[in-house]
Amino acid sequence: MPYENLDDEAVRRRARAGRTPQEAPDRLRLATVDGRTLDDKDLDDRDLDDRAGDDPSASGIVKPLPPELFVEHETNAEMRWDAMGDVGFHVPNDRFFVRNHTSTPIVDAATWRLRLHGTGLSAPRSFGYEELLAMPSVTRDVAIECAGNGRSLFTTQQHQEVAGTPWRLGGIGVARWRGVPLATVLERAGITPDAVDVMARGLDPAYVADGVDHGRVRRPIPAAKALRDVILAYEMNDEPLPPDHGHPVRLVVPGWIGLASVKWVGDIEVSTSPLSSPWNTEFYRMFGDAYPPQGGAPLTTQGVRSAFELPWNATLVAGRPYLLRGRSWSGNGRIADVEVSLDGGATWQRAPLRGPHVASTWTRWQVTWKPAETGRHFLLARATDETGAVQPSHTTHNDFGYLFDAVVRHPVTVVSG
Repeated sequence: MPYENLDDEAVRRRARAGRTPQEAPDRLRLATVDGRTLDDKDLDDRDLDDRAGDDPSASGIVKPLPPELFVEHETNAEMRWDAMGDVGFHVPNDRFFVRNHTSTPIVDAATWRLRLHGTGLSAPRSFGYEELLAMPSVTRDVAIECAGNGRSLFTTQQHQEVAGTPWRLGGIGVARWRGVPLATVLERAGITPDAVDVMARGLDPAYVADGVDHGRVRRPIPAAKALRDVILAYEMNDEPLPPDHGHPVRLVVPGWIGLASVKWVGDIEVSTSPLSSPWNTEFYRMFGDAYPPQGGAPLTTQGVRSAFELPWNATLVAGRPYLLRGRSWSGNGRIADVEVSLDGGATWQRAPLRGPHVASTWTRWQVTWKPAETGRHFLLARATDETGAVQPSHTTHNDFGYLFDAVVRHPVTVVSG
């Protein structure tokens, strides 16, 4: 296909010159704060401030964001699917999407410490970076995906108004993560049998919206999930975590929304009673006509989705054969089947699956198409996971545009040769 060569080193080195500072996005209209305060008696935030560092750049993101690889959304950077054709199963660190509530902090691993505290621990303690590296490690392939991935499609495809960053489908990436099972660290700190929730808090700057300071990003997860498969990761694709992706240590929570995989972890609270934060009370819940007035339950697992590795509104030439590639994924297990429609949904054909077939990641697939008729066409991909869940034709609307999982109508234009 006649697409720009994304292997050009000049393109890859292009920096984002002349950018202006960005304030924390004021997209979600939040009015209240949970009862927890930043000066919790278990933790002195002044110590966290000392370790967090300053904004690394005017934009709040450290790595270059060449427009051939990313679409920028204020403090965030969306991966371009049309740049994935030369990418294997794992997304390279320099191409991985960035989701920041504020800005990327620069944290010194030499002075960083992880503090574990709370009523659910019998032996609260802290760990240094070298201590974590000395513990038995695990390596796992896991997808990280923003809960708002696909949000713009509520508007463009379903003609519904939503609030939030207008991701298309590029708020996801699969990487190989290495780190210490969170269970190992919790056990060394004496997690008790009656522990209920585990809440990690990041070292990024406090998130402020509508003049309300919500503090640092933090989100509780059930103790059972924390002990089962969560990782305290310090490597990404066989390299130390880059700053934008959580250096020195982040959580990796397989199958759950990306928010749960807290970056730049500075402390973890373990409690014998339920914990809360703005990230599971005021937002990252479903609000709207289809949900209770107080909102739905806090978001956890992701649904089933599919994407073509093809430019949006791509131009193709009639009579030429094209190998169309794509990827499908689910937060609930492996992808079992993918069907593709090349005629706007009138007929469907099975797409052969290729490459690794691993839970909590994605599955690659491909089909060949030789378009015969010129004009506008819509390509559709519909996946089924191992639980039997199938992508629906329509996603129930919610005010913040979370978890769009409907079959996407990918537009292309076919022209005469």
